[in-house]
Amino acid sequence: MADFLRVERNGPVVTLTMDEKETRNALTGNSAVDEFVAAAARIAADVSVRAVVITGAGPAFSSGGNVKDMRRYSEEAIPPEQIREEYRRGIQRLPLAIYQLDVPTIAAVNGPAIGAGCDLACMCDIRLASTAAKFAESFVKVGIIPGDGGAWLLPRVVGASKAAEMAFTGEVIDAEQALGCGLVSAVTPPEELLPAVHALAQKIAANPGPALRMTKKLLREGQRLSLESLLELSASFQALAHKTPEHEEAVRAFIEKRKPRFE
Repeated sequence: MADFLRVERNGPVVTLTMDEKETRNALTGNSAVDEFVAAAARIAADVSVRAVVITGAGPAFSSGGNVKDMRRYSEEAIPPEQIREEYRRGIQRLPLAIYQLDVPTIAAVNGPAIGAGCDLACMCDIRLASTAAKFAESFVKVGIIPGDGGAWLLPRVVGASKAAEMAFTGEVIDAEQALGCGLVSAVTPPEELLPAVHALAQKIAANPGPALRMTKKLLREGQRLSLESLLELSASFQALAHKTPEHEEAVRAFIEKRKPRFE
């Protein structure tokens, strides 16, 4: 089986490109989850990586779950408990790997992001879209529910009301509608999407790696911790940050009125 992901590196920025055009970059029925999980583990272990871009090859970002592959659940009389385990050991490892990755992530949504494809975009910290992008939390259209964490992810991105509307109707929204509801932070012409995303990634990656990773962790933990607990965690992280070579270099550069040089 051919690799699902193309992995490219430009300095401190890693780009993960989904490249299975025949399925419009479907996330199930192939090696997609395994490859994403493995890539996330490598990135997490490599402290020189400071930003990650996720995008799709071809006209689609991701079509989500492979609906043709789902037919086997009824045709082969697979029992519910086995289906549950397939979700746990399959697609559900994707949000745990991508959402919890401690490096900043940007989704470059080049085309339709449907079902789990929409949820994959929501697993990222930042989303930029081309005018060709479309989004749908479309599980209800095929009689199933968001089994990949979409019911947790989407409301945190667009708010409870818009998430409910998208999940209950399953309707497609275009890039401008996605911009209006905060699903994406910018919309560009198709040919400008990757240059814009990589420029943003390089702008992020110009900052100290340890501070970036700890800042992302605080943003994630802040969604579930009390203010008091987050302040305690922030104090601990700040104590670590003050002792990094990057902080020392930044302070020295500020005093010397020059740009810092982070290794």
